Amino acid sequence: MLPSLFISHGSPMLALRPSASGPALAQLAASLPRPKAIVLVSAHWETADLQVTRSSAPGTWHDFHGFPEALYRLQYPAPGLPELAERVIHLLAQANLPATADEQRPLDHGAWVPLSLMYPKADIPVVQLSLPSAAGPALQTRIGQALRDLRNEGVLLIGSGSITHNLRELDWQAGPSNIAPAWAQDFRDWIVDRLQRDDEAALHAYRQQAPYATRNHPTDEHLLPLFFARGAGDRFQVEHQGFSEGTLGMDIYSFH
Repeated sequence: MLPSLFISHGSPMLALRPSASGPALAQLAASLPRPKAIVLVSAHWETADLQVTRSSAPGTWHDFHGFPEALYRLQYPAPGLPELAERVIHLLAQANLPATADEQRPLDHGAWVPLSLMYPKADIPVVQLSLPSAAGPALQTRIGQALRDLRNEGVLLIGSGSITHNLRELDWQAGPSNIAPAWAQDFRDWIVDRLQRDDEAALHAYRQQAPYATRNHPTDEHLLPLFFARGAGDRFQVEHQGFSEGTLGMDIYSFH
């Protein structure tokens, strides 16, 4: 059975300068059975309600500004899988989580950047699920639970966000490191501890209970994919830890 994954996708520059995260993602992908397809929740598709990509050939969306031209030339032409999108919608409906199909949406960088490092041939179908971020962590847990049986069918479930994400605090001159300011490390360590304890109540209340929660996540969207991955899996495992740009957490977790 495939695990579910939480990936901190970092800056879009990860696609060109993968540093420590690139080898970690490649090694993780190589250690897993080859997926038949991927269902992914990205922090960069926020919606009011649940939507699922249904295109058979989603494009590569360069949904960012101010980066080198080489980044905009990158393409990730992974196919879609409309029949899997319909199955996802059906499973969500069974869990009283109605969703609709989106025929046009391309893959945003929260999807294609990490996938380009894991599966560079872009030959595994990808279906992306939107993020109703206003509903908070509990909804993402329910969505993950509703889709977890797909793991038995060879589908890899991924939440793509960031374990810490405060763009105003970044140092763009800093490279990858295992050391960050205490406020970022303390938050990351609190999340890891609660995941190890399987303390769902504390995790769902992270804004009230975690140290420096607002400083690490001024908004929720980059942490919410973690709850999707956790809901879809079981036994928690740290696959990679580190920081980039000073305070941007690059952790990768699996749930077996």
